[in-house]
Amino acid sequence: MRIRIIDAFTEEAFRGNQAGVCVLPDGDWPDEGWMQRVAAELNCAETAFTRPAGERWGLRWFTPATEVAMCGHATLATAHALHEDGLADEVRFATLSGELRTAVGPDGLITMDFPVSPPTPADAPPSLVDSLGVRPLGVYDTGDLGDLLVELPSATAVRELRPDLAGLAGLGTRCVIVTAPAEPGSGQDFVSRVFCPGVGVPEDPVTGSAHTALAPFWSMRFGVTSLVGLQASPRSGQVRVELRGSRVILQGYAVTVLDGVLTERAVRS
Repeated sequence: MRIRIIDAFTEEAFRGNQAGVCVLPDGDWPDEGWMQRVAAELNCAETAFTRPAGERWGLRWFTPATEVAMCGHATLATAHALHEDGLADEVRFATLSGELRTAVGPDGLITMDFPVSPPTPADAPPSLVDSLGVRPLGVYDTGDLGDLLVELPSATAVRELRPDLAGLAGLGTRCVIVTAPAEPGSGQDFVSRVFCPGVGVPEDPVTGSAHTALAPFWSMRFGVTSLVGLQASPRSGQVRVELRGSRVILQGYAVTVLDGVLTERAVRS
């Protein structure tokens, strides 16, 4: 069985966010425990499993620790894999988050159509300031996305943040998104970092799903619908976003860095 590691939201190998991608044959899903073991073995932020499902493709995502309901970078990586294999340039994915659509352009730019996750003001959990080590300007709930969005005073504060990951894991959210306006003249509109220790990902390098909340947040602040975000993790990656009513368009590139085969013993285990 073929399996790949694909770097998403980047045009360079070893940048952006790694995703495992396993394109399965037509038929039932494999055992969930097996998919979880494969994801743990690859140890990427998420590993995507996809299979034909009529006119659509089924798509599921697993971190090294658990299955998740939405993942942007692994969806982008899966679209790249299907395009690379000549199977599809435009795909409708059936997922736990509903139907997600992707399209690969002539230059390899991948466009994804996701539901928006509008953030709403929320009270800061009592341990948040101690866990972050900085006092936020605002705290926001992201609804079904399950993340906490935290506005920090500056891009420098985002870049220099060294949070207490155990404290963040204890908040009970999927992820904690920290964000601030980008530096003037940088070519980006906002910067972010995303920490998900509660689902086995200490810091996610580039998080497409987080941008479903970042897009409406900064769109309202800046009064525009198209923005460019930089996720300022050590691997770094850029996400182009466009707000379209109840949907958000995410765009980025992907690069395959490893293309291999699971052994027969691994497939049977």
